[in-house]
Amino acid sequence: MTSVAMLSLWLLLGTSPPPAAVAVEQAVAEAEDATEANAPNGYRDATGTVDSVTEGPLRVTMHGAVLKPQRGYWAAQVVLNNSGSQALPVRIAFSPAYGDTSRSAMRHVEVGPRQRVVTWVPLPVAWHSVTLRVDSPGLKPIVESLYADSDRFEPVLSVGTVSEFETSTGLTKTGERDEPYFSIRFLDAKDAPRELAAYVGFQLVVVTAEAAAVPADVWAVLEAYAATGGTLVVTRPSRDLRERLPLLPEATTPQSQYGFGQVWTCLESKFECASLIRGGSVGIEAYQRGVVIPLGMTQRWVAPLMQTKDPRPLLSNASTPVGRFLLVITAFALVVGPGAWWLARRRGPVSVLIMVPAVSVVTCLALIFWSVLVDGFAVHTSRYSLTWLDGARARAVTAGLSAWYANLSPDALHLPASSVLLPPPDLDDALADLDWTAGLRVGDGFLPPRTYREWGEVAVLPSRARLVLKREGDAPRVQNALGARLEEGYVRLDGTVRRLPALSDGEEGALGAPEPEPGNVADTLVGRHLGDGAGLRLSNALTPFSADLSEGGFIARLSGQGPLPSSGMPSKVETAVHLVRGEVRP
Repeated sequence: MTSVAMLSLWLLLGTSPPPAAVAVEQAVAEAEDATEANAPNGYRDATGTVDSVTEGPLRVTMHGAVLKPQRGYWAAQVVLNNSGSQALPVRIAFSPAYGDTSRSAMRHVEVGPRQRVVTWVPLPVAWHSVTLRVDSPGLKPIVESLYADSDRFEPVLSVGTVSEFETSTGLTKTGERDEPYFSIRFLDAKDAPRELAAYVGFQLVVVTAEAAAVPADVWAVLEAYAATGGTLVVTRPSRDLRERLPLLPEATTPQSQYGFGQVWTCLESKFECASLIRGGSVGIEAYQRGVVIPLGMTQRWVAPLMQTKDPRPLLSNASTPVGRFLLVITAFALVVGPGAWWLARRRGPVSVLIMVPAVSVVTCLALIFWSVLVDGFAVHTSRYSLTWLDGARARAVTAGLSAWYANLSPDALHLPASSVLLPPPDLDDALADLDWTAGLRVGDGFLPPRTYREWGEVAVLPSRARLVLKREGDAPRVQNALGARLEEGYVRLDGTVRRLPALSDGEEGALGAPEPEPGNVADTLVGRHLGDGAGLRLSNALTPFSADLSEGGFIARLSGQGPLPSSGMPSKVETAVHLVRGEVRP
């Protein structure tokens, strides 16, 4: 019989319950109250703290303890106020506050006379606490420590005020004893970041501000966030929403596919909106985050993602030549072991003192010569990408992955601001020097010598790439204007699926005969060429990309460096699989 039932029985009999029974009853009641208090309810505000330091005419306002996502970058906000009459060039640099690493993330800003400048510096999520240094000529450096909020609840980013969020969703801030559904960081719409890197790590970004109150360049980066795989929630959709988000379908639904990502709109009530946000921020596994998941050392050998078999490196150069090493080790052991004993008996001990170092030097030189002969000094890479062509707006939306290996570190890599370079989530020591002044300049650390490294990439870039259709009677032809060699592909034309010919860039060719039983040719082509390795890393992008072709739609496989932003780095391509989808242009 339970303690509650026993207590009730004693009360019915008119006797006083023993003190132990009363204590048990009180403990049960307190446990029930605690359970009710800890039930998920509302959100936790993780916007962070604000601190200011003044040096001469320069006032620096820093935002610390802000929420960071589970992957990619967390954006540190620094507000600069110049009260003087002269412009101030300012260098803002962040570095990890722990370990012996010398890596930094920086930005150079010029603050005009009596001007206020809001600047953002994306920092890798591996940096949990950082040291901020602000330098300006003629002023004493400002040095402060900041740390990020790494919460166990799902991080959500909101563009808008607290009151706008609560009015749109009906959700309120939790009490001290309550369990929130998620943690949220609020951004002022007019001061929100203009870099894609500040958003791409969040699984959910909510826009609660009025559409007209959000600057056009902020809308542009939010649209790029959704197109490259994020989930954008618009709580107050305006009449011109399709102009701001041009890839929305004509028949808008509460949850619409948008490129590699999704756009959710609250069309009916705030309860529907709250349900969408709660559903999109609860129970997200690591392998569900992002359209591209580059693998690091822990992931590559332990393989926790999706409980699959061990994924191997995507470059043959990264695999250790175990057989050759065993052969060299065996030969070396025979020479310095039995060989040294035999030489000592024939020539004396002095000869052994000369022979053993000489054999070691020769062995080292042979290994160096072999490395130079096989790997050389080129940068080796394998590149995989999926690209949507938006011909109406002359741009390309790309998600991809590159595997890198080199004997010597390459020069700096320059990337545009509308692209993001994503490191593996488990590599604290794989970070590079980052300069966000004009786009992104990746310096030392991008590719350490003789180290296999994977980097993911997402981008929305201007592009004139297209596939031109030329109808000539019953034999339609196509011209390859995709910017690279077309190896194979398919197009749906007049209700039938036809095979694309292999064409060099700028070349024309006739379409193949209609396929008798085409099925989903996009899914077939993707599965045939990505394989298990690249398919695992790009698995979250494959569902929308592998959808069947619509009328006028095509999918093609290209070779070469591909459309990834890092294609400008000179490299020796070992494997290249670039799949492009779009609509044929007359």
